[in-house]
Amino acid sequence: MRILFIGDIIGEIGRKTITRRLDTLVDEYRINLVIANGENAAGGFGITPKVADELFDAGIKVITSGNHIWDKKEIVPYIEKERRLLRPANYPEGVPGYGDITVYTNSGDKVVVLNLTGRVFMGNFDCPFRYFKRELQRLKAAGAVIVVDFHAEATSEKVAFGWFADGEVSAIIGTHTHVQTADEQILPKGTAYITDVGMTGPANSVIGIEKDMVIEKYLTLMPRRFEVAKGMPVLSAAVIDINEKDGKAISIERLQIRDGHST
Repeated sequence: MRILFIGDIIGEIGRKTITRRLDTLVDEYRINLVIANGENAAGGFGITPKVADELFDAGIKVITSGNHIWDKKEIVPYIEKERRLLRPANYPEGVPGYGDITVYTNSGDKVVVLNLTGRVFMGNFDCPFRYFKRELQRLKAAGAVIVVDFHAEATSEKVAFGWFADGEVSAIIGTHTHVQTADEQILPKGTAYITDVGMTGPANSVIGIEKDMVIEKYLTLMPRRFEVAKGMPVLSAAVIDINEKDGKAISIERLQIRDGHST
């Protein structure tokens, strides 16, 4: 099977890029399932029910998230009933929503999607390593193919988790920093890995935000409201080939597509 994992979708510009390009990408790469991180899809911070529905309608099967999942308060009742929108599984017990889901590809194969967040520079989450080890047998019982969105700041934590989970899951896709890394690989025991898949949003920006606003913040240290940048978008993603019988990854290819449309 072939899975397309799309990096953090930023604001309206990112959503429009998905709407404009996704069908073509699915056809071109013969994609069986689309997963995307959408925690910044509403104005650059958080996600709303309307925005989530827009992304599902565009062809995304599962939306993962991270530390910005609660930025729009109206998402709380939505995430309680919409299983396809995930929040990190290692939030404390009792938090609304779900951290994993089992879905079917367009060819009828099962895929388990797990959303985890790191702890370094991220907050007081439960340990993602221990959570993963504790829940692994349950996840494996749900399906041979397991894809993990590891949403974390520190590259060292992501790389460490890759080695920790190698051979236990099909793919570990890093998100959160919005900067695509060039270390895509198949780890020795058969897990596809990339430290960060990048973002889908304005190319000429500082991780999606108007660059002058961020520069001013660094120069003055004064608080200010950030806005999503405009201009030419970029779509960052990874295409992962997986053997659906044993769950081992065959290949991983990173994509970074300049869309050519200005917004």
